[in-house]
Formats: sequence, C-alpha cells, structure tokens
Amino acid sequence: MMKSTFTATVLALALSTSVEAADKVKFQLDWLPGGDKAPIYVCIERGFCEKAGLDVTIEPGRGSSEALTKLATGSSDIGISGIGALMAARANEGIEVTAVMSVFNKGPHAFFTLKGNKIDDFGDIDGKSVATSPFTSSNVYLPLVLQDNGISIDNLKLTKSDPGALGPMLVTGQVDAIIAWLTDLSRYERQAAAGGRELMIMPWSEAGLEMYATSLVASNRFLKERPDVARRFVGAFRKSVEYARENPADAAQAVADAVPELDAADAEASLSDALVLIFNEVTHAEGLGTLDPDRLAATWQRVAAAQGIEVEALDPESIVDRNFIEEN
Repeated sequence: MMKSTFTATVLALALSTSVEAADKVKFQLDWLPGGDKAPIYVCIERGFCEKAGLDVTIEPGRGSSEALTKLATGSSDIGISGIGALMAARANEGIEVTAVMSVFNKGPHAFFTLKGNKIDDFGDIDGKSVATSPFTSSNVYLPLVLQDNGISIDNLKLTKSDPGALGPMLVTGQVDAIIAWLTDLSRYERQAAAGGRELMIMPWSEAGLEMYATSLVASNRFLKERPDVARRFVGAFRKSVEYARENPADAAQAVADAVPELDAADAEASLSDALVLIFNEVTHAEGLGTLDPDRLAATWQRVAAAQGIEVEALDPESIVDRNFIEEN
C-alpha cells in the first residue's frame, strides 16, 4: 500500500514537472476558427505540440493587419497572416514580424459564378455584375488581375456586401459573379446545389496572380529571444500540416474538438478546399513550407503594384527567415 502510494506520488510529481517544463506559446489566428486552420488544432489536440515540449494557446483574429499588430506588440508569439500584408506593413511601417514558413503557396482569390451565366473564362467577367465583401484582401488585387487580363475595373458593376450575403446573391441571380476565397468553395457549392445550379470557379492564380499567400509569421522578439522554442514549434506545425493532409477527417475532428460550435463535416470540407493551396505543383517543385527567392520576389512585385508602393521600398528577403523551416 505504501509502495503504491509512493509510486503514484512520484508519477504525479513527474507529470507536474513535465507540464511546468513545457514552453508556453501564443498562436495568433488571422481570422475565425475553421477547417482551413486545422493544422494548429491538430498540433494541440493530437499531441504534436505537446511532443515538442510546447503548451500552445490560440488567440482569435480579425484579419491579417490585426494579427500582425498583435505579433509586433508581443501580445502573441507566432501565427498566420497573408505574406502580402506583412510585406506592405514592413515597407510602410517597419513592422518587426518575420515569415518563417509558407502555408498557402497560392493565392486563395477567385471569381465564383454559375454555369449558364455566360462566364466561361476570365475575359468574360468584363462588363458583368460582381459582388465582394468590403473587407477581403482580394479587393486589393482585383484591379491588378483585371489589368493583367486587359479589363478595366470601371467596366465591372461592383457591389460590396456582407460576406454571408454573397452566396444567396449569386444563386438568386442578383449578380453574375462573386469574389470569394477558395477555402470556402464547398460552402458555395452547397448553396448553388440547393438552388439547383452548378458552381464554376476562376482562380486568380490561373489568370496571372501567382504569389505566396498565407504564411507562418512570428514576432522578431520571439525569434530572437526564444529561437529553440520557435524551431520546435515550426517543426510541430509542419508535421501537423502533413497529418492534416493524410488524415483529413481526424484533422477536422480536432477542430471540432477544440471549437464545439463548429461541425466536423463542415470543417473537413473547408480543410479539403484549403489543402489544394498547400499541396500542389508549387509544393512538388519547391517543398512544403519553403519560400523560394524567385517566387518571393515575384510576390513582392505583385504586392507593390497592387498597393502603390515603390518596389525599392523593400527587399523581400528581409521579411523572411528560412532557418526555422530548413532545420526541420
């Protein structure tokens, strides 16, 4: 009896020491929880973060700009943000945040339309009525991708509406097309099918807007003061991305386990939509999470042109640190 009690006490102390030894990390989302954010939930719920000696908590976000601000001010340590937003913030404000890994190596921006709307290729969008959300970063790149394809934005009948209204507006024929992210493809497909229609998509990456998008970014202070913690986190996050690809249903369940108000089936659909932005021909050529110098430079060229910033205002290499991904 005494031996059993002693053993239990030793185990309890060991567990307590293990928990206390875990390094705390605040992870910053760029938007609301969902299947497209599955890797961080997999990392926590499926033990990848714990195995790396990390105690990770998630902070909600309301856009890349807010996420970057929270990282720069030290409210969070590492998180996700559009790399274009980071580039612009560094060029304009000198923000102390650095990209350490690519997540979406293709932009998520696209036109969604319906079969029968007489929009069969990108050029057919000319002169059509289009709805978009007021806050989406797609609006920044819209004039650029239109210009690349010989279309003036003045030719579009552009309406800005609440994100939740975009699908119904398209299905009911109030507009010919909407601007949305490919991470929401399944949701819009369901809405179209419910209305007896077939959804068609035109990704802007196929119309010339080739660039990195969502990336893993970190506070410079975090990278400088706790490099080993950052390195372990990047390794755990990368394993979580790979796990999500190989086990999408369980990865979606990890999201639902952490955020009970989210449905696992919906999370899996969103994850499936997001995976094509992570694993594709770019990944095959460059590797998972890498930031190729040429593609990075091309991304900055697009960001600078879209936001009216002089190209010379930023060396795109200054906003990345590849050491953390290359050592995993």
